[in-house]
Amino acid sequence: MPYITITTWEVGDGTDYDASMRNVRDKRLPALKDLGATRVTVVRTSDRTSAAITEWPDEVTRDTAEAAIEAVRVKVHTEDLVRLTGEMRGEVVAEV
Repeated sequence: MPYITITTWEVGDGTDYDASMRNVRDKRLPALKDLGATRVTVVRTSDRTSAAITEWPDEVTRDTAEAAIEAVRVKVHTEDLVRLTGEMRGEVVAEV
């Protein structure tokens, strides 16, 4: 059964949102795909915030990638100037 993570992010005050998201799109999302994610979608939720929905084939794949995911998150924070503000995750139980 697919496993989903939903993370919320905020671009630092005074940071160029588009430049930060370009780095995320070009560098960080491919890294998640390399770790086994089957799909990553980023939704802009306000002038400075986004939500990332990452689909994994299963919980084991996501959990196996845990340490590498943390390394990606550190780069998002230190290099792209975006901070993690929340995370939810779980198994898909229904979809259409």
